[in-house]
Amino acid sequence: MRRNLFALMLVTLAGPVCALAATPDHFRVRSTADLVEICSTPANDALYAAAMGFCHGYAVGAYQYYLATVSGPDAKPFVCVPAAPPPSRTEGLQMFVAWARENPQQMGEPAVEALFRWMVSKWPCRK
Repeated sequence: MRRNLFALMLVTLAGPVCALAATPDHFRVRSTADLVEICSTPANDALYAAAMGFCHGYAVGAYQYYLATVSGPDAKPFVCVPAAPPPSRTEGLQMFVAWARENPQQMGEPAVEALFRWMVSKWPCRK
């Protein structure tokens, strides 16, 4: 209930100000397209700070969960981000957004799946 009220307040307050790249509905991240919209919010948008925080938080949370799942002795990692120098979060997310736009067939997929498809295509682990 509180989430719905908060979303309604955001829409009510931000709606008249400007057209948004990301809407409060995108924050539900029902698909890759939603995450791409959030991560593409322009700096002059009223939701920019919230969108960037959400974008980074979503990606970092997914990646940290992945790292936890492949930390055991029998784990088989499939994404191997270079240790030195790794891309910054902003650079990585910009690369993801560009990849997603180049692969529109991914836009309807769950965002976390597309995020890892991109990472596997970019940084596969050597076998």
